[in-house]
Amino acid sequence: MNVSPLDLRQQKFRRKFRGLDPVEVTSFLAAVADDYEQALRETDRLRQELIRSEAALAAHKEHEKNLQSTLMTAQKVSDDIRATAEGEAQRIIRDAQGRSDLLLEKTQARLEDVQREIDGLKLKRKDAETTLEATIATLRNTLEFVREQEAREREEKILVHRPRLAVEKSDKADAPPARRVQGVS
Repeated sequence: MNVSPLDLRQQKFRRKFRGLDPVEVTSFLAAVADDYEQALRETDRLRQELIRSEAALAAHKEHEKNLQSTLMTAQKVSDDIRATAEGEAQRIIRDAQGRSDLLLEKTQARLEDVQREIDGLKLKRKDAETTLEATIATLRNTLEFVREQEAREREEKILVHRPRLAVEKSDKADAPPARRVQGVS
C-alpha cells in the first residue's frame, strides 16, 4: 500500500463507542504525515544527489578512461620516438663511422702517395747529385786537359821562337840535345 502524506492527513476513521481520542489520532496522523513528508523529501533529495553523483562518477570514469587512453597513446608515442631516435642515432653513428673510415682510408692512401713522391724526389735528388758530380768531374778533367794543352802550346811557341843557336849552345852545354818540334825546321 502506497500512502502519501496527504492521505495520512485526510484519513477519516469511523467512530465507535469507547474509541480513540479523535484529536489525539488526528494530531498523531498529522505528525506522522509531516515526518513522512520530510522523509519523502529527504529521499527525493538523496535520489537527486545520487543521480548527480552517478553522473559525476560517470564523467570521472570517462575522464579516467580518456586519461588512460591519452597516457597509453603518449607512452606509445614516447616509445616510438625513443625507438626512432635510437635508430636515427645508430644510423648517424654508422654513417659517421663509415665517413671516418673512408676519410682514414683516403688519408692513408694520400700519405702513401706523398711518401712515394718523397721517395721519388729523393731518388731524383740523388740522380741530380750524381749527375752534377759527374759533370763537375768532367769539367775538372776538361779544365786540366785545356790547361795542359795551353801549357804545351806555350812551350812549343817558346821553342819555336827561340833562336836555334842560342838554344843549341845552351842545350849542348846544359843538357842533352833539344827536341825538335815537328813541322818546324
